[in-house]
Amino acid sequence: MQSLNDILHVARENNYSDVHLGGQNNIMIRNNGILYPYEHSYSVDDVVAMILSMLSISQKEKLEQGKDIDLVYVENMNRYRVNVYKERGQLCAALRIIYERIRSLDELHLPPVLRQLTQENRGLVLLTGPTGSGKSTTLAAMINEINQNRKCHILTIEDPIEYVYNQEQALIHQREVEFDVESFDMALKSALREDPDVILVGEMRDYETIQAVMTLAETGHLVFSTLHTIGAAKTIDRIVDVFPPHKQEQIRTQLSGVLNAVVTQQLIPTANGNSRVAALEIMLATPAVQNLIRENKGHQINSLIQTGMNLGMQSLNMCLASLMRQGVITKDAALQYSDNVSELQQMI
Repeated sequence: MQSLNDILHVARENNYSDVHLGGQNNIMIRNNGILYPYEHSYSVDDVVAMILSMLSISQKEKLEQGKDIDLVYVENMNRYRVNVYKERGQLCAALRIIYERIRSLDELHLPPVLRQLTQENRGLVLLTGPTGSGKSTTLAAMINEINQNRKCHILTIEDPIEYVYNQEQALIHQREVEFDVESFDMALKSALREDPDVILVGEMRDYETIQAVMTLAETGHLVFSTLHTIGAAKTIDRIVDVFPPHKQEQIRTQLSGVLNAVVTQQLIPTANGNSRVAALEIMLATPAVQNLIRENKGHQINSLIQTGMNLGMQSLNMCLASLMRQGVITKDAALQYSDNVSELQQMI
């Protein structure tokens, strides 16, 4: 019988993105965005043993208290992001394979404007998209671009740490929540005393984190973070809606002053079925966009994105249409992932 490490080795060798353990389906693997049953089946006890083998004593105690567990599992220098949880009383785990080599922006075929965003000295850059859309990979490429080209101090605050950076031009410190520091909030409060130039916050997950991230960007730092939203307009609404109504006007003004860009990413299956390609919506915070944010006219942002091509902006539909014309993705895939199907049909 294959061990957990054997299964993960097979997943890594075949470029799978995720392995799911437990529940009714026993073991599943995700390949190019699609879930398949693993080739071998295991007993419930075997799968539970695999999951528990990744946990420390303190993590097992938290699990018994009804808490979900986030961790990085390391096997022979290979890293896996793990979430352990219970489903109808059964122990389950979702493992994301972290491929150790950080690919460059060029290797990922990402637009040149993303490199320009890494050259800014201050402001807030948000990468958004659904789970599994490649946000972490793109963000790692951008942080490593800074690492290779700027003599600065990069501070990352993550839960857990995914990609490990090799210091090149930059000084890099990576802090893991619950391991190096108690919480995102505490790490963000002490960040200003650690002399960073660039700060990566793994996720803007709550009111305190969002407020702290905006303050860091406002005090002259270049800040990168992620949100599980789709589209620039919805991202802005999500940030503002986190705050109580009497603060929202002030937050719009603050956000309009610190925001550099919102990049929304989705992974689309390629036409040959062998891989997936990133489709991006890119909004840059031009004076016109800043004005719309201040005046709560987010619904008009899409029209500014469409007219801002010369600045590096693009809508999701513009990107999908371009990928389809190049033969990278099929028309069916483009229509499936479009946020405005009728508009895309007119484009193509």
